Amino acid sequence: MTGLYKSSIPKIMLEKINQTAEFLRSKVSEMPKIAIILGTGLGPIVDHMEEKTYIPYSEIPNFPISTVEGHSGNLIFGCLGNKRVIAMQGRFHYYEGYDMKQVTFPVRVFKALGVEILFVSNASGGMNKEFVVGDVMTITDHINLFPENPLRGKNYNELGTRFPAMTNAYDKELMALADKIAEEKGIRLMHGVYVGVTGPTFETPAEYEFYHIIGGDCVGMSTVPEVIVANHAGMRVYGISVITDLGGKDVTQVPTHEEVQQAALIAQPKCLEIMKELVNRC
Repeated sequence: MTGLYKSSIPKIMLEKINQTAEFLRSKVSEMPKIAIILGTGLGPIVDHMEEKTYIPYSEIPNFPISTVEGHSGNLIFGCLGNKRVIAMQGRFHYYEGYDMKQVTFPVRVFKALGVEILFVSNASGGMNKEFVVGDVMTITDHINLFPENPLRGKNYNELGTRFPAMTNAYDKELMALADKIAEEKGIRLMHGVYVGVTGPTFETPAEYEFYHIIGGDCVGMSTVPEVIVANHAGMRVYGISVITDLGGKDVTQVPTHEEVQQAALIAQPKCLEIMKELVNRC
């Protein structure tokens, strides 16, 4: 077996990572050091990329297939500003029926390709009373309420340590740089803690209140698994949430997926400005 991870003992997971990485190397000559996972409604950001190579997930060995509306299902290599990046136009969710190793498999492949920095974005529901729909929020930390951890099971030292610290899961230097960019661009950039839950139901008013009581500012159905694996792999991470709806005991609006997509699209220019400048200045 050739590739980044070698062993005399058959390791199916490592073999799959290498197989997928080698396939992508055969399609793209220059591998980026930065990867971006685009959440619900944020896929059109790739329209601002140049020199693009589209590879549908369906053509990539071992890749799952995105089944959610608003997640196109393409891996895109190209330039955002003055840097080469890999962009996931659509992610995989636990609620789609995938296990956590499938959900986070692309992050493993990114590491095998040499990616050092991972940007993650998502649409989320806000509990913080200072938030309004359309706000963007730097994720400063998260609370993991998924029933399964992506690192559960046998640990391969080739991928990371058995007990990775999550003290600095989100890179403080990247957060500070995002704040500076937002100030320069006149963008209202909030800070907060993201609560990761399984979905696919939206939260009840009581659940929104509970998540806020335990320290959360927004809640969503993704991101946390990818961030755990990125930290396990030694990547730097910056996360941003678009607040697409608000919840709590005093909120009467009933959220829909269509409204979430629309709110994400409206906030997209702000995400683009921050992401593009972060990529350029990394």
